Amino acid sequence: MLTACVLQVTLSIAADPGLADSTGGRMVYKWVDEQGVTHYGDHIPPEYASQEQHIINGHGIEVDRREAQKSPEQLALAEQLKLDEEQRASRDRNLLNTYVSVQEIEHLRDQRLNLLTDQIKVTSQFLEILNSKLKKLLGSSMHFKPYSDDPNAPPMSDQVAEDLVRVNNDIRTQQENLREKRSEEAAMSKQFESDIARLKELKGIH
Repeated sequence: MLTACVLQVTLSIAADPGLADSTGGRMVYKWVDEQGVTHYGDHIPPEYASQEQHIINGHGIEVDRREAQKSPEQLALAEQLKLDEEQRASRDRNLLNTYVSVQEIEHLRDQRLNLLTDQIKVTSQFLEILNSKLKKLLGSSMHFKPYSDDPNAPPMSDQVAEDLVRVNNDIRTQQENLREKRSEEAAMSKQFESDIARLKELKGIH
């Protein structure tokens, strides 16, 4: 059946002058409609102009193919894939140009992670001091109105109130710093592990 179809196309091409190849042979377009039926002709109907097209010479042999017109979404995806590939290639070049061995990158990883670990330790210690100070301030505030049950208790001084606000703010700031440092530590560790694994692949290390 396939042979018969090709023969029919070849004969129809030869019988109908039109688009010609470099040897003077007849050339036609081949396209598929929405029902999946294959068509041949000397031009593409406008409604199929954006679809994939095949050009066949007078011997029934495909000599060229034109890609289907891409939608804006497909073009955006293709551009993103191209950008991702360029970024991967750039990362690979940087790894190979920066590190001679896996041991070198592991040494840098340990240095940077140790520095972050020390910063986390200092921040944690400072938080302990602040929490201890807040505990004492809260204990002192119980002797003043409105926290004291004693109807004759004096009102809280402006200094104590200011100290409470300041220490609470300092605690929130250091808690946020601690969260950021721990997040940075996790991200850095993950990035170094990824770089180490990729460097091994590039150098063929198992």
